[in-house]
Amino acid sequence: MSEPAPPAPPHEAPAASGHPADAILRVQEGIVIDANSAWVELCGAGNEPIGEPVMDLFEESCRPALKGALSACLQGRWSGHTLKAGVLRADRSVVSTEVALGLTEQTPYGLCIQLTVPGPRHEPPDERGRIAQLEHAARIDRTTGLLHRRELLETLHGRLPVALQGGVRGLALVKLDRFAAIERELGATASEEVLAHFATLLKETLHPSEIAGRFGGVRFLVLLQRGNERDLTAWAQQLVAQAPRRPLRVLDKTVTATCTVGLAIVPAGSKSIDSEIAAAAEVCARAAQRGGNQALASWGAGGGAVAHEEIWTKRIKSALLENRFRLVKQPVASLGGGDPRMFDVLLRMVDNQGKEVLPGEFLPAAERNGLLKNIDRWVVAASLSFAAQNRPACLFVRLSKETVQDPSFLAWLDGHVRSTRADPARVCFQVTEAVGAAQPQTRALAAKLRQWGFRFALESFGSGAGSPALLESMPLDFVKIDGALVQALSRDKELQQRVRALAEVAAGRAIRTIAERVEDANTMAVLWQLGIEYIQGYFVNAPEDVVLKADEGTARLRALSETAQVRSLGEPRSR
Repeated sequence: MSEPAPPAPPHEAPAASGHPADAILRVQEGIVIDANSAWVELCGAGNEPIGEPVMDLFEESCRPALKGALSACLQGRWSGHTLKAGVLRADRSVVSTEVALGLTEQTPYGLCIQLTVPGPRHEPPDERGRIAQLEHAARIDRTTGLLHRRELLETLHGRLPVALQGGVRGLALVKLDRFAAIERELGATASEEVLAHFATLLKETLHPSEIAGRFGGVRFLVLLQRGNERDLTAWAQQLVAQAPRRPLRVLDKTVTATCTVGLAIVPAGSKSIDSEIAAAAEVCARAAQRGGNQALASWGAGGGAVAHEEIWTKRIKSALLENRFRLVKQPVASLGGGDPRMFDVLLRMVDNQGKEVLPGEFLPAAERNGLLKNIDRWVVAASLSFAAQNRPACLFVRLSKETVQDPSFLAWLDGHVRSTRADPARVCFQVTEAVGAAQPQTRALAAKLRQWGFRFALESFGSGAGSPALLESMPLDFVKIDGALVQALSRDKELQQRVRALAEVAAGRAIRTIAERVEDANTMAVLWQLGIEYIQGYFVNAPEDVVLKADEGTARLRALSETAQVRSLGEPRSR
């Protein structure tokens, strides 16, 4: 995987007014100093913004992201990303759009920030363009702007053969609650505005690679691509929570809509999505019977990854014996600029046909069958070799609960550090917050590893009630804010306050903070103003191949598989 590119130079806004259809504001110290006629037209006649705080011109839920982006832009750290935002019109209705930010000069004020909302382009299409427009109109539901049912299903089936680079796919069936009562109150025509309003909210929660469509009536179907099952659940819970917070004014009435969500996992290699649709529909119906306004998932504690336990166990053991694992690295980026040269290492298994298998498919079976310790040792040894050869500033390596509980791990580790001559300062071992809180051995392990020069981190941090106490008691160098929290962060004030408080406690103890699974510019902007120092996720860079070549094979594999004691590490050594 290529290392992250150096930070881009500040995104310079054009000195002129831009495209005539673009709505443009210029802001200095948070106050609007200039606005073009397109902005006034966008927001409604008589809505003159000069002298107004820029935050007052946008919907409240997007203000934290806008504040962070403005701060980053002013410091030259904003690289031309666009924010999803809601512009408030004079009648208090909301125009959902994207906003670009950049630095520019405005006489006589000097340096200021320009906000640009792209306007519609009205270039007359040629014959090919007209045909494309007609085909697009035939595929899209006019009310919601989402795919029609037939086109949705065809698109979903077309996506199945595309392999994921990481994470899991989930299917969500979303149903508006009590829509019949809304239709009786407003009438059939006006109630369509409620559907359109909800579809806009739904689209705001999705990543660019995700697919949504109108499945029929007031039901929507969404194909999600997230880090794990917890991220899918967090998305659904966020959607359920946000819907009633976004009332709509229709026919002089304020309408509040709620929704119910059913979730199902789409297993890797699926040829058809019909069974997953049925599973999502079944749990959605069950949630609706419980009163609606909630999310329910179809999977159990083990997720949907293990179909045949014995088969997966044999595959894992075979992969260990034949050295068919490999690591990929994912960059960790600094919100303060510069390349920190830090990477998270992620695991892949290769099957007998040479196809990559993601950890969500095999790790649950490995955990249930006592194989995690063996896999951990493979990962640690490969990571030490990579650290010795490539000298990253920091390589984050996961340890399972089984390894934390393993009394022979430290002695085994000593042997591999000596054989690879890796610098411990370049490796940061990490465990989940749940493991750190539940396993009393974690504190002693962390203290010993740090004594030898390694660094130590908690990942998936912030969801537990005891998170602040762990910061006080655990010897730590980093904490990684739980991706399930991060993905719901940009529009949730309570979560923002919670993450800010954790960041402040961590800073007070010189513990660096990293946000996991950052997927969009709005989330990055919010993290900026919450005081988070680093981010990782697909918004930064996707994982790429990294470390262990197949021909490094058998000798190392035997070493990795050994559980025999190597002499214990004693006092810290000079290196």
